[in-house]
Amino acid sequence: MNRFVVDRQNLRRNRWQEIAPAPLADGSVRLRIASFALTANNVTYAAFGDAMNYWSFFPTGDDATGCIPVWGFADVAESRCDGIAPGERYYGYWPMADAVDLTPARVGESGFVDAAPHRRELHALYNQYLRCSADPGYDPAQEAEQALLRPLFFTSFLIDDFLADNDDFGARAVVIASASSKTAYGTAFCLKRRDGPAVVGLTSAANRAYTQRLGCYDRVLAYDDLDELDANVPSVYVDMSGHAALRGEVHRRYGDRLTYSCAVGGTHWDELGSGQGLPGPKPTLFFAPAQVAKRRADWGAAALQQRLADAWRAFMVPVTDPRDPWLRVVRGTGRQAVEEVYLALLDGRARPEEGHVLEPSSWQSADR
Repeated sequence: MNRFVVDRQNLRRNRWQEIAPAPLADGSVRLRIASFALTANNVTYAAFGDAMNYWSFFPTGDDATGCIPVWGFADVAESRCDGIAPGERYYGYWPMADAVDLTPARVGESGFVDAAPHRRELHALYNQYLRCSADPGYDPAQEAEQALLRPLFFTSFLIDDFLADNDDFGARAVVIASASSKTAYGTAFCLKRRDGPAVVGLTSAANRAYTQRLGCYDRVLAYDDLDELDANVPSVYVDMSGHAALRGEVHRRYGDRLTYSCAVGGTHWDELGSGQGLPGPKPTLFFAPAQVAKRRADWGAAALQQRLADAWRAFMVPVTDPRDPWLRVVRGTGRQAVEEVYLALLDGRARPEEGHVLEPSSWQSADR
């Protein structure tokens, strides 16, 4: 088994870790990872690895390094667990690796949860694995889009739902930083779909045209044009970037007119900083599993999944529009492809209209 690991203190340092597979234990399954998405969301996992326990899902055995989790698909190569057969395909949360051993529990028609001891205290949302043959949202022709966008869109859906659940904190506008990112424009789509407050996107000058073309923002501004924000309009700030200087500028411009400051991501992972001492509300980290738990209690699990499925199907219409799709899938194979995409994401060089899907099953043959 081979996996990609990074230095937890310097994310640009990375290497490949080889692991000799042990005989499969009773009750366990070994899965070959077929494909996974690599996006700015995974950079966020690394940036918040310690604070949010993302490093704990797939420990490397070395506290100085971490394995970044990714979303994608895997096939059962070997099973010593009742109810799971070789050849079955699953969607879920994987290491950046070519294979992984899991310890299934609560095996049912829809899938299972990984009950490995080191994951028992981690949030259940990330421990669930869906059997593709029983997943009503699964479409073999859209595996790439699902890997790239489904976990991000779930977060987008929950951010919008959190705002709606709090009457948008009395705001008449929602300002979203890193507006060209997939989680950001998914959030903007959900806000527009429910006819919520006006949506203002902040992005780089290079990505402004693309972000405007999406049509889900009422207005798009470059980071250098913050003086064009209407500071008299009560607003919520949704921070996908984590950029401390930008956060400070937004808070100082709005002051008490900023009704809520929601910290979500870290696309500007190397510019993270404290929100202490800023005017206006204290930045509060958004934790998607907490909103999931609330809505499961409010609506029930089935109703939550149905609402998400309805929003997902609506979102897929513009995303896959053959005339002008929001997303273009770019596939890569081999270790070099993984390294290049990862560094491009760290450096902010990835094109917003592209979504990278990598195939670890090809590492060995591609690198010979």
